[in-house]
Amino acid sequence: MAEVLVYVDHVDGAVRKPTLELLTLARRVGEPVAVALGAGAGATASVLAEHGAVKVLTADAPEFADYLVVPKVDALQAAVEAVSPAAVLVPSSAEGKEIAARLAVRIGSGIITDAVDLEAGEQGPVATQSAFAASFTTKSRVSRGIPVITVKPNSAPVEAAPAAGAVEALPVSFSAQATGTKVLSRTPRESTGRPELTEAAIVVSGGRGVNGAENFAIIEALADSLGAAVGASRAAVDAGWYPHSNQVGQTGKSVSPQLYIASGISGAIQHRAGMQTSKTIVAINKDSEAPIFDLVDYGVVGDLFQVVPQLTDEVNTRKG
Repeated sequence: MAEVLVYVDHVDGAVRKPTLELLTLARRVGEPVAVALGAGAGATASVLAEHGAVKVLTADAPEFADYLVVPKVDALQAAVEAVSPAAVLVPSSAEGKEIAARLAVRIGSGIITDAVDLEAGEQGPVATQSAFAASFTTKSRVSRGIPVITVKPNSAPVEAAPAAGAVEALPVSFSAQATGTKVLSRTPRESTGRPELTEAAIVVSGGRGVNGAENFAIIEALADSLGAAVGASRAAVDAGWYPHSNQVGQTGKSVSPQLYIASGISGAIQHRAGMQTSKTIVAINKDSEAPIFDLVDYGVVGDLFQVVPQLTDEVNTRKG
């Protein structure tokens, strides 16, 4: 069976959930070979092996931390040349998509971004994508070179599938471009204790109907009761009520959680483009004609300032 390269997204050896989802998809089309780079790369091996990696290629060098994405592209190119894989899978984050695009150019291959599913095909892996704000579902395959595919978080389950996970050092020769852009400083993002927006299984979002930054506290309370991430519509972000990093939509972040709760969001196409692939969608809006209700699985016509606190109380009561 052909091998499939999986780029490992980790922080000092702690593997992030989207990588484990990629291993599930990789097993559908071949044998997963993980590529872990930077500090702590070797520490990822046990988790990766537990989830199906037959081999873990590791490399650590100052370039991975001190410079932007090019050193990682150099390493992935070296892995492609060493393995000759059936495909390369990369998490569909902002950095992941840049790495994938640069790699595809380097190796002369086609690229598919924001896939939501992957299956084996007679002529190579077939990726499913949601197009035009999820109005259409498309199936595509790369027709030239080794397919490079980025996959949206929450597109596949995390499944244990113990494999050998043999660790091998990956020799990397850095290109002249690798040190072209240096990282001068880093500031840790203040932790809220909530899950990462794009990776969360549940997202609770607020929009124009929240009517003020101070009122986002009730959105946060519901999110905390559910162990969810907090999102916001573009209208709420533009009004300065919530940080841009939490914006869900075409010009913000795309999410695909198991449950999406939209509170006070009308459902403009800009917002729908970022959340329409959510598995179950619930909307709370006092306007029964709001476009969001055309999209939802469950809708509540009512004042969010009455409905959301009651919902939070009910969740906390059942948890208790």
